Amino acid sequence: MDIAMGPLIWLGIVALFLVIEAATVGLTTIWFAGGALIAAIAAWIGAGEAVQWILFIAVSLVLLIFTRPVAVRYMNKDVEKTNVERLMGQKAVVIQEIDNLNQTGLIRVGDVEWMARTKSDDVQIPEKAVVVIKEVQGVKLIVEEVKEG
Repeated sequence: MDIAMGPLIWLGIVALFLVIEAATVGLTTIWFAGGALIAAIAAWIGAGEAVQWILFIAVSLVLLIFTRPVAVRYMNKDVEKTNVERLMGQKAVVIQEIDNLNQTGLIRVGDVEWMARTKSDDVQIPEKAVVVIKEVQGVKLIVEEVKEG
């Protein structure tokens, strides 16, 4: 690589990674932009091509391994649960018998009706029974009957 062109090539790579980063959701290529920037500096001070590549790879990996978890945690700290996630563990009342084989079952959570099923096809839950929401599968809530006592 020509001494004068080396830093420009690396800076072009930095720009490419930054454009890709700007076009994607989440942190994907910023780590490699950092590695390319260090390689550009190394090229500018006259380091050989092998040193530039080693620095690019090493710095990119170090940034990826040590800063990504912190950055992801920082970026996701204000993420609120969706309405569906809030349903997990809540109790509900069966308003139509839950029977997987007959493909029936409705529950009321607050003032909203949801289709409901059990995990097992051989379990039916009668109307007015209290259930707890265990998981969500598409638009159906998977429930278990709450046993009294």
